[in-house]
Amino acid sequence: MTAGDPDDPRFPLGRGERTALVVVDMLNDYDHPDAEPLRRNAEDVVPAIARLRGVAREQDVPVIHVNDNHGLWSADRQALVDMARRGAPDHLIDPVVPDDDAPFVVKARHSIFYGSPLEYLLEREGIGRLVLTGQVTEQCILYSALDAYIRHFAVVVPRDAVAHIDDGLADAALRMMESNMRAQVTTAEDVELRPEG
Repeated sequence: MTAGDPDDPRFPLGRGERTALVVVDMLNDYDHPDAEPLRRNAEDVVPAIARLRGVAREQDVPVIHVNDNHGLWSADRQALVDMARRGAPDHLIDPVVPDDDAPFVVKARHSIFYGSPLEYLLEREGIGRLVLTGQVTEQCILYSALDAYIRHFAVVVPRDAVAHIDDGLADAALRMMESNMRAQVTTAEDVELRPEG
């Protein structure tokens, strides 16, 4: 199979051949309802996300951060980092702070695509495959995977690099992504960031 082959789930028809690692909503002060179970789960996934970011850098794979603005309508990268640092411990923030040269997209709702310039960025960079990491599995990751699927992007979700609030809903969300959205649900260790190479 070749890139663009409709039978190749890695690179759907009409999309680019590159992969991007997408880090979703990891700048969080954990000062909201349901924050405690999410924070506990974030403790487990931050190291996996940090490892994937390191591999992406080594392999020259784009790392794109997409983060909720938390109602701060004038927020930029630094404002969201500062907000997160005020509420979360350093070990949950430092490993996921976006590099200065990494694309950073601010969103206002659950999906990484809704009302954001992300799709345009992906098209300009020839990206057709997204490795979704971050939080929350049963909310923003699920909705983002659906929006990626209907836009003909291939989706990979490493289950140990996405944090959740509710165990049962997270398991159901992963099953839905795999069965309904053709997502490859795997582990961070098994993610191939450059399957085309």
